[in-house]
Amino acid sequence: MTATDSEPQTSADVAGFRMHVVAESIRLFSEQGYDATTVDEVAGAAGTSRRTLFRMFHSKEDLIFVDHESLLAEVADLLAATDADPWRAVCAGAELVFAHYDKHRDLAVRRYAIVSQTPALRDRELVTTYRYQRLFEDFLRDRLPCAAPERIVGFAAAVTGVHNYVLRSMLRGEAGGGAEHLDVELRLLCDALIP
Repeated sequence: MTATDSEPQTSADVAGFRMHVVAESIRLFSEQGYDATTVDEVAGAAGTSRRTLFRMFHSKEDLIFVDHESLLAEVADLLAATDADPWRAVCAGAELVFAHYDKHRDLAVRRYAIVSQTPALRDRELVTTYRYQRLFEDFLRDRLPCAAPERIVGFAAAVTGVHNYVLRSMLRGEAGGGAEHLDVELRLLCDALIP
């Protein structure tokens, strides 16, 4: 697609195009560095205009973190629709996020390298991580109004922390960085912390 071509029309077209833009941006950020790569270069590599790029992503940082918005919505939908034990539902939400990154592992590995090298992106990642934790806390408070607040906060933080540790292990290619390991650790966490 070029800047003069029509924009994607269906949601599948839009999703595919967004992933194409993200892949191109991460490729350029890997080759040139995040700070050295301009939005115009990303737009050119993706075959679109700067205007379309900003309409879809709003900022250069959003090119790195775009899937978090949709993942947060998916996790919220999963939690809202569940009849399962709320504590275990939170674990299922963490596993949903992990599965997304496992499915797109090559892209996730390259993105992790960029984020690791860019202080502003590391800060944004911390904020994003807290948004998942807060979603888990809010869900548990809603479903378990009699549960101790510190137990809710502690559990949500522990699930988020374990998820992030195992995810980073996977992205670094370390042993123990797989979905099976995450499942085992979350089960142990449930056994230890669920009243």
